[in-house]
Amino acid sequence: MRLRRGPVAQAWRSLLHRLPKVDLHRHLEGSLRLSTLMEIARRHPIRLGLDLEAAELEPLIRFTVSEPADFHRFLSRFQLLRRFYTSEEAIRRMAYEAVVDAALDHVRYLELRFNPAALAQAQGFHLEEVVEWVLEGVELARQEFDIQVRMILTILRGEDPEIAWRIARLAVAYRSRGVVALDLAGDELHKSAGDLVPVFRWAREQGLCLTVHAGEVGPPANIRHAILVMGAHRIGHGIQAIHDVEVLRLLHERNIPLEICPTSNLQTGAVAGFHHHPLPDLYRLGLKVTLNTDDPSISDTTLTDEYLFAMAGMGLQWKDLLRILENAVEAAFLSLEERQALAQRLRREIQSIERSWRLEGGT
Repeated sequence: MRLRRGPVAQAWRSLLHRLPKVDLHRHLEGSLRLSTLMEIARRHPIRLGLDLEAAELEPLIRFTVSEPADFHRFLSRFQLLRRFYTSEEAIRRMAYEAVVDAALDHVRYLELRFNPAALAQAQGFHLEEVVEWVLEGVELARQEFDIQVRMILTILRGEDPEIAWRIARLAVAYRSRGVVALDLAGDELHKSAGDLVPVFRWAREQGLCLTVHAGEVGPPANIRHAILVMGAHRIGHGIQAIHDVEVLRLLHERNIPLEICPTSNLQTGAVAGFHHHPLPDLYRLGLKVTLNTDDPSISDTTLTDEYLFAMAGMGLQWKDLLRILENAVEAAFLSLEERQALAQRLRREIQSIERSWRLEGGT
């Protein structure tokens, strides 16, 4: 999925890689290194029906260019990945590596989300255990690398309400350890969020922020429900809003940020190509759009790639990308003081990069 060819593309990739970035929508379960999965598969009896060679494992994990875009085919990757959550060591390592990989892409602020039930079910772990292991891995990476991290706990549409309540209570209990929000994800085409509304409303009353996957492949009405019924502070994806003027007005009036992930939008079939992606139109309408990765290992992407796709595939300019980055800072689930400090840091780094770019002959 990467635009690797040509000196101009390479020059912009280099600049965008150096750009300090913010990723608000990244799933831990979709951020697993292939090499780590290979190691886990060799240590543990994971039956995949193949000889555990990387060339055979990779197409099962990553969405390939030749593969037809399909929402449910994309989601099926997560069912396979659940088989790799085999031990405390594996889960802690996956969390650590996900943060390290973001830091190496010059992501300065990351909100990493994960579904404790998915990590727990493979081996019958307790939900509390996997939350602890993930947070420990994240903290180790945060100490070793130059990155600020906050965590979001995810509940799937159709989840047993009892499990959903347990996850919500864990999110509240772990606020002092960096958990800032609750997320709703899963199959928005076939599974209702109705039974989970009380869970999310309660979480908001407890002071948690809420983000809801809505309007990626589902109708704009899902976005309206997420905001007006569930109380969402942000919308995951939300690109189908472009087809409903009333939803656009709602997003604008309430200043609700959209966590847009272009590459995964192509792979789920939500859009036909980068040139058809509604991000530029949503941006020019004044909505608070942000750029994110979603699932880097499944989509074979980085946040640098997503910024490059927005420029080369959608026609956005450097100044537009900087404004979108500002949107991400403003949308971060941080206190006002923390957002201001993050914004000041990014401005200093961007000014330094722009000076270097001009000295190097950039345009």
